[in-house]
Amino acid sequence: MRSRRSLLYLLPLCCLPACRHAVSPRTTASTSADWPSYNGTLEGTRFSSLAEITPSNATRLERACTFDTGEQMSMQSSPVVVNGVLYLTTDTSTYAIDAATCNRIWHTGRSYAPLGFLKNNHGVAYMDGRLFRVNGGVHAYALDAATGRVLWDVSFRERDGEGAPMAPIAWNGLVFVGNGGGDNLGVHGHVHALDATTGREVWRFETVPDTGAPRATWPSGPDAPLPTGGGIWSSFTLDPSAGILYVPAGNPAPDFMPRLREGANLYANSLIALDAKTGRMRDYVQVLDGRRDWHDWDVSATPALIQTRGGRRLLALAGKDGQLHGVDPAPMRIRWSVPTTTRDNIDAPLTHTSATHFCPGTQGGSEWNGPAYDPGQNLVYAGAVDWCTSIRLVPPDSIPHPLPIDFTGNAGGGFGQFDPKENWKGWVTATDPDAGQIRWRYQARTPILASVTSTAGGVVITGDMTGKLIVLDARSGRVVQELDAGAPMGGGIITYQAGGRQYIAAAAGSISPIWPLEQATSRVAIFRLR
Repeated sequence: MRSRRSLLYLLPLCCLPACRHAVSPRTTASTSADWPSYNGTLEGTRFSSLAEITPSNATRLERACTFDTGEQMSMQSSPVVVNGVLYLTTDTSTYAIDAATCNRIWHTGRSYAPLGFLKNNHGVAYMDGRLFRVNGGVHAYALDAATGRVLWDVSFRERDGEGAPMAPIAWNGLVFVGNGGGDNLGVHGHVHALDATTGREVWRFETVPDTGAPRATWPSGPDAPLPTGGGIWSSFTLDPSAGILYVPAGNPAPDFMPRLREGANLYANSLIALDAKTGRMRDYVQVLDGRRDWHDWDVSATPALIQTRGGRRLLALAGKDGQLHGVDPAPMRIRWSVPTTTRDNIDAPLTHTSATHFCPGTQGGSEWNGPAYDPGQNLVYAGAVDWCTSIRLVPPDSIPHPLPIDFTGNAGGGFGQFDPKENWKGWVTATDPDAGQIRWRYQARTPILASVTSTAGGVVITGDMTGKLIVLDARSGRVVQELDAGAPMGGGIITYQAGGRQYIAAAAGSISPIWPLEQATSRVAIFRLR
């Protein structure tokens, strides 16, 4: 059947003598000049009030400088800028550079062994002169923002198979972190609030609860696989006025065999609202319950908490299911959904007799970067992947017992056979959040994995996997400029002010081993008007 087609605490490895020249960022709330967290603001809107760069002058953009780390990691990090200093991460390193000149201020390394397969990290949070981050060894640690000196380091690892790629957020003396690895048997997401001064755990929340009604949505008994899923991949969103933390929790596993985990599989594939001070659950909405997810369609990207022109509070949530969802925050429910990429064969069951082809494939829709919102245009902008996958299941009499940690259900292991690279493309979709209707679409030559950022100057900025920074007219989606960043882009693209001028910074480099691209070192390219 085919559906309708539609769109051990470690010492720093390196703190260079250049640390003595570091500039100490002032303690501020988010300002138009800075980009102090993964998505710019705690609400995750990815909007800047800077307006120097416009559709009419974007043709005068040029690359000002590039800072190359020399490391070959999965570059999914988003830069953070506070008071003219840009902070950039790889899985094992943190860098501070001058945000206008790319001159290095300090570097701190924190190794762990063995390095994970993906070797990815999404960045830091900033609060009160400190940086907070995690690494794939499932450690959280704090750094002095002026020197890179490690202030505390704690482990929050529970079992084999976990990782920690996400970017923390920090608020009201707390740092919020979580773990990934929810595709590995027995791993499930856990969210921690840590004291920002000491790293002490204040509270924790399990995305796959061990008891109660949610546990009953997973199979039980001696032969049932361990409940698995609900991993945390990118970051969180926080409503500072209400003190609510929004947690996007990933897919249940085994990924392609829901019959091995019969039930709704709460709270996998959900957006969860927690009291940020206590960790008490306030509400949730499950975007795709376990019985309907056999495509590895995580809820992995953070939502944007917005106030629409019509006065409605809304969470704009982009998923790997290839849809942008408008979610009412109280009580939580999906108000509308629009497609952001090709959706084809989504209801066809997977079988062991032949491969089933479906879109979005197992690499998106929208991966780890969520949407942006421009209040002036009253438009939500979401980037997406258009790359389909084929899956053939392991025959029933060949399912191993016990299941190996990395069992997905796909014959041959892994996450399926992807279409030829020549067939892939990507999209940026602009949606009116009051109407729940698409206003324009831009078709990109490659998947859009990089973040999308909007500004008061009327531009939308993103990047593709050929290494092109793409500047669009926010009103129409027309391309007004493209520039070379020197490597594929799958991380953060931000804008900020330094020395009275507006800059754009784009993270670039190898994206992950899953993506068929030439290897490149992790870097940030910085652009400004000439």
